[in-house]
Amino acid sequence: MSETVTNSIGMQLVLIPAGSFRMGGDKKLEQAEDHETPRHMVKISNSFYMGKYQVTQAQWSEVMQNNPSEFKDDQRPVERVSWNDVQAFINKLNNKEETNTYRLPTEAEWEYAARAETKSTYCFSADVETISQYAWYNKNSAGETHPAGQLKPNAWGLYDVHGNVHEWCQDWFDRNYYSQSPSISPEGPLSGLAKALRGGDWGSEGWYCRCASRSLGSPERRSNCLGFRLIKMV
Repeated sequence: MSETVTNSIGMQLVLIPAGSFRMGGDKKLEQAEDHETPRHMVKISNSFYMGKYQVTQAQWSEVMQNNPSEFKDDQRPVERVSWNDVQAFINKLNNKEETNTYRLPTEAEWEYAARAETKSTYCFSADVETISQYAWYNKNSAGETHPAGQLKPNAWGLYDVHGNVHEWCQDWFDRNYYSQSPSISPEGPLSGLAKALRGGDWGSEGWYCRCASRSLGSPERRSNCLGFRLIKMV
């Protein structure tokens, strides 16, 4: 069982060990899109804590004193938050705890943690028929989000890495980045027009919830399918 800590707003974070993995999708086995290739080895050089769950509406409300979500429920993931909104949340949480260790995960950190040492299409296997045990997506969500942590976690104890809400990452999005990405703790391009999104959401087909699936959104974009989870540096 991975080490877990709980912060001042009740957010549980799981220790993710440093290590290496093969990042990206397989063209033949999962019909990966061009911007998910080439598959390449990446080393995550430092351990970090990652939210066990997507940030909930209760946690957002405690820090920001508002709740922008469409599907109101304290234990559901907060949504309708832009990347810029999330930065404001992070700044306030860091100030509240007198630290500077909270931030969004990079795409590499997100995929590494989601895979949890597996090499398959999803965190559990390559079988999309099993995904309903792990993800709220278009075939089982009834068109809305669900409370965090109701389905099965991955091997490192992270819930909803597939589905429920798409998760903002720290990186700018570049569809050609993998061909030039550093092999050690890549942080994405220095600039861009859109930020990276990962994990799929309640309206996604199962294929779009794969570990390697990449999406993007303007930093100002708000949607009822966009949320996030945080990491805390060790």
